[in-house]
Amino acid sequence: MSSHVLTVTCPSRRGIVAAISGKLAELGCNITDSAQFDDPATGMFFMRVSFASETGLSQAEIDTGFAPVARALDMVWTVHDEARKMKVVILVSRFGHCLNDLLYRWRIGALPIDIVAVVSNHMDYQKLVVNHDIPFHHVRVTKENKPAAEARLLEIVEESGAELMVLARYMQVLSDRLCQKMSGRIINIHHSFLPSFKGANPYRQAFERGVKLIGATAHYVTADLDEGPIIEQDTIRVTHAQSAEDYVSLGRDVEAQVLSRAIHAHIHHRVFINGNKTVVFPASPGSYASERMG
Repeated sequence: MSSHVLTVTCPSRRGIVAAISGKLAELGCNITDSAQFDDPATGMFFMRVSFASETGLSQAEIDTGFAPVARALDMVWTVHDEARKMKVVILVSRFGHCLNDLLYRWRIGALPIDIVAVVSNHMDYQKLVVNHDIPFHHVRVTKENKPAAEARLLEIVEESGAELMVLARYMQVLSDRLCQKMSGRIINIHHSFLPSFKGANPYRQAFERGVKLIGATAHYVTADLDEGPIIEQDTIRVTHAQSAEDYVSLGRDVEAQVLSRAIHAHIHHRVFINGNKTVVFPASPGSYASERMG
């Protein structure tokens, strides 16, 4: 049996769930997991359905069979083949904790993606990446060559067929044009504090203010720097006994975990953009299982 995921966004109305489940049953599909959310604030309905085709229909046949229901209910919808791994480009600068974490999760199968390239504006991680048999691209970025560097980045994305860009502590601001071109397909990670600290040495600033919570936020990238729809967040407690260096080390851990969880949600089609926010459904059973231990 082939396994698929159906994602649906449409205006809220009576009978949506019945129409979806009825059509899938008619097509010989068995629903194995389902989640839905009706947002009264926006009047929109969101649904994610995992199902197995018990009659051997191809994805094209499922698409054709489901299309009349989708048209009738004004749906934005997609059927995804669960066996197909999403193609991902990772961008990194000189902080390697998120890159290392993602490579490990990818290697053991805990993050089922196809890493088609790693791009960096420095050479620090070339050997690491090449040793994983992943193409490494050094794209140097300066004030003078920034448009040309970003054009090269887009070439790499297009040539590799990448569907998602991950900024794994990539310390360069992307242009509005690129953000718009890949809207909903770029994920960034950054630190989070209360109060918020911007500029140089945010962990030092947090230490000097006696912050008790260190956090991280993963979000989709928009033209508004660090203000895109949030996918995942987490925090860790610190005390007066920690040093500024402790803050940095603890922050690395939470950043890596939050980024990997955000990517996991995106590649399993669990994230729906809802205006300036997101709807993030729980993971389906078995989606965290690894192919091997290490």
